[in-house]
Amino acid sequence: MNSNKKAAKIVGVLFILAAVTAVVGLILYNPILKVPDYLITGSKHANQVVLGALMELILVASAIGTSTTMFPILRKYNETIALWHLCFRFLEAVIITVGIISVLSLLTLSREFAAAGGTDTASFQASGTVLKAIHDWTFLLGPNFMLGINTMMYSYIFYKSKLVPRFIPLLGITGATLVFIAALLEMFGIIQQTSVWGGILALPVAANEMILAVWLIVKGFNESALASLSAKIKPAKLANT
Repeated sequence: MNSNKKAAKIVGVLFILAAVTAVVGLILYNPILKVPDYLITGSKHANQVVLGALMELILVASAIGTSTTMFPILRKYNETIALWHLCFRFLEAVIITVGIISVLSLLTLSREFAAAGGTDTASFQASGTVLKAIHDWTFLLGPNFMLGINTMMYSYIFYKSKLVPRFIPLLGITGATLVFIAALLEMFGIIQQTSVWGGILALPVAANEMILAVWLIVKGFNESALASLSAKIKPAKLANT
């Protein structure tokens, strides 16, 4: 019981940490991603940009932490889906890491532009456009597309197993569907990535993560549901030996 409560608290804290570092990291990237003269402002705010990258690295570690901590719990209901969730969460982390590398590469480009005295602007801007595009696509595929898949999988198990109150995974399933739709709409250019509609469609999945996080920290997993799942696993193991 103590082990399960500890795992629940860790998952809850990591969900909150991931959400906070994702938002803070994006804000800190403003001088190099959100302004027209990013080749100039990037190097001037180098420490801020590096701090933003550090925030996203914490996000990556948090995402991996939630998946590895949840895996022993999720596998009690369905080992295949639990493994899928683990793999796709790792893939999400890899995609985010590629985005971090693109931003840091853009910072290097800005420093080189400043060292060159602002000459050959066209070439630097062409390279900068590619690096910014890489970040934009990783931001779409990681925290949107993959997030929808991951949230759907663990929410399904939580709903079926009753490890948490069912209104939470219902919100998760709804949020996962909406953020996945948002990612598809953004991929085909129907809505902008950072738009009002994109924010509205992403809101339920963000709310689900925060509600789930608080519940796990305060209440933990449903111990009777865990006991029931463990009781089903034991006969299966005996049958395979």
